[in-house]
Amino acid sequence: MSDLSFKDFATDQEVRWCPGCGDYAILKAIQRALAKDGATPENTVFVSGIGCAARTPYYVNTYGFHTIHGRAPAIATGVKLANPALDVWVVTGDGDGLSIGGNHLLHALRRNIDLNILLFNNEIYGLTKGQYSPTSRPGTVSPSSPGGSFEQPISPGQFAMGAGATFFARGVDIDQKGMPDLFNAAKHHQGTSFVEILQNCIVYNKDVFDDVVSKKNAAQAQIHVQHGQPLLYGKEQQLGLRLNSKSLSLETVTLGEGGITLDDILVHDETNAVMAQILVNLESPTAMGVIRRVKQPTFDSGYWKSHHPERRTKVKQLIYTGNLVDHRSP
Repeated sequence: MSDLSFKDFATDQEVRWCPGCGDYAILKAIQRALAKDGATPENTVFVSGIGCAARTPYYVNTYGFHTIHGRAPAIATGVKLANPALDVWVVTGDGDGLSIGGNHLLHALRRNIDLNILLFNNEIYGLTKGQYSPTSRPGTVSPSSPGGSFEQPISPGQFAMGAGATFFARGVDIDQKGMPDLFNAAKHHQGTSFVEILQNCIVYNKDVFDDVVSKKNAAQAQIHVQHGQPLLYGKEQQLGLRLNSKSLSLETVTLGEGGITLDDILVHDETNAVMAQILVNLESPTAMGVIRRVKQPTFDSGYWKSHHPERRTKVKQLIYTGNLVDHRSP
């Protein structure tokens, strides 16, 4: 463990996002997560594509690559296969990751490469001046949909489940208390971890998540799931989710009403694929936290065992300089 603080993971570059952008909060959470977990700059890499979120590598004091539109997962895969000792992060947006980059993201998830993928979802193209994106809601008025979008949006959670993701989590940009822990949970997952972050675009899609994240709505609109814990929410944790056996869906019940007790509330199991599918489809309340986490063989471990067994140990110990020791468990 290092004794670095979050300031040690900040660069001398001027952070150039629009004032009030949710990316500032996410950047701070990333830096806090790295410091809290004892990461070291020389053993960490951030890879991004194109978009507002893609500027992140400039602002994190680690190795970094600002690559091409949608191709960050492919380039990050090459980095990880070249040196499995590195902690490799991919930073993308809903446009970069789910439009031109959708195919690369899908294959990273299905291969289960040991990457940490952060998707900043603001439901709009911010860098190119506010066109609607793959996650934009029907009716979104933008320069590319002046009459309102009539497409059905992609759900990052549904996309992840369909691709066979072994780790999916969801958070909110302003959650400075919870986001660092969520990022570190992703970091320690062996395989592809995929984190969707609801992010406010102050200019082109302001307050699109207000019904979920505003202070007046959050307690009733969010449910923070934890493995092995009952699915409770509300200001007093008085509301819970129960499985309706007839419709095979979740329904909200109130503790103490009609004889409802904790025994009636569904307990979160992040290894259960059916539960994860139900939770990512849940619109109200919106599930936050680690929704899906399961152990499966990783692509990179299989690659090194089958292609370069004689070099595997050496590469896990040294980077190209020949002096970077990998302190992670094998």
